This record gives sequence, C-alpha cells and structure tokens, in this order.
Amino acid sequence: MKTRIVGDLSALPDHEFGLKSTVWWGLLGFMAIEMTGFALAIGVYLYIRNINDAWPLPPDQAPLLAPGIITLALFLASEVLNRWIARRAKAYDEKAVKLGVIGIILFGVAIIVARFFEFPHLHTRWDVNAYGSATWLLIFLHTLHVITDWVDTVVLGGWLYSHEMEPTQFSEVYDNCGYWTFVVWSWVPIWALVYLSPRLM
Repeated sequence: MKTRIVGDLSALPDHEFGLKSTVWWGLLGFMAIEMTGFALAIGVYLYIRNINDAWPLPPDQAPLLAPGIITLALFLASEVLNRWIARRAKAYDEKAVKLGVIGIILFGVAIIVARFFEFPHLHTRWDVNAYGSATWLLIFLHTLHVITDWVDTVVLGGWLYSHEMEPTQFSEVYDNCGYWTFVVWSWVPIWALVYLSPRLM
C-alpha cells in the first residue's frame, strides 16, 4: 500500500502563547471550574446574610480592616510584577523571567504569612455560627489556591534555574502568570464580601 503525504507539519512551532496554546485553553477551563467553586461559596455567604437580620454575628464584630487591606495591597502589587513577567516571557527574556519568578515566589511567601494573620482578626471562628463558617470557607478556599499556585511557581522556578531554558519554558511561565492573575482578581470580590459587606449591608 502506497503512503501518501498530505501535509508537512514539521515547520509548526512546538509552543505558543495565549489563544494559540492548547495548554492555555486547558488552564482557562481549569479556572472556570474553580470560579464555579468560588461562586458557590459566595452564594452561601449571601444566602446566610439574606436570612439573618443582623450581620455579622454578633453584629458589632466585623473583621478588622487593616490585615485585609495589607493582604489586598500585596496581591495587587504582585500582579504588577506578574504582568511584567508575562510580557518578558513573550519577549524570551531569560534573565528577566528568572528574576521575576523569584520575585513572585517572595510575594507569595509574604501573602501567605499575611493571610494567616487575617484569621485571628476575623472576630469569629469557623465553628461558632453560620456567619463564621461562611467567612472562613471563603478565605480558606482562596488560601488553598494561593498555596497551590505558590508551590507550582516554586517548582517552576527550580526547573528554570536547574535546566537550560528552552522556548517552551517561556510559554509555561506565561501560563503560570495567567493563573496567578486569576488568583489575584478572584480575591477582590471575596475581600469586598468579607471586609466591606459587614459594614455596608
């Protein structure tokens, strides 16, 4: 049987960025699933708020603002660096990418430490009442995502510094930046619910 070549794909690139990358689309689907989890947790919080006349419970014990503001500021500052890393990855700037990944790892450490200072200042425990459970659920769920992506970034950083960088690694860094963006901006509505809604609703 004679073999007929219908096309030569050898010239196609072995990596891409953004919309042209299959990994990017997989990451987008992964984030959509996780966003559903956040949406369900937010729905629980709003439902409990709706069926209670006083909020939070007790009504004079809203979470302390300062720890939450510090964590939010660290997230937003890290996103500035994160977007810069994504641009440098697309430019195949090895030195900048390596330094930037180290910066994000350090930001992650600062954010995780700051996050654990938030819990004692929520003025509630997870097992006291429904308000406490919903509040802790929101923050714990997001913290889990922060730690997961931080570990992933540490592994990625270790690979970058222990191996010779190839073009595919720049695409991996770009995708990692995309997930960190999701982690940062998913915190903003949760932060508003936990810290502002008890004072405004």
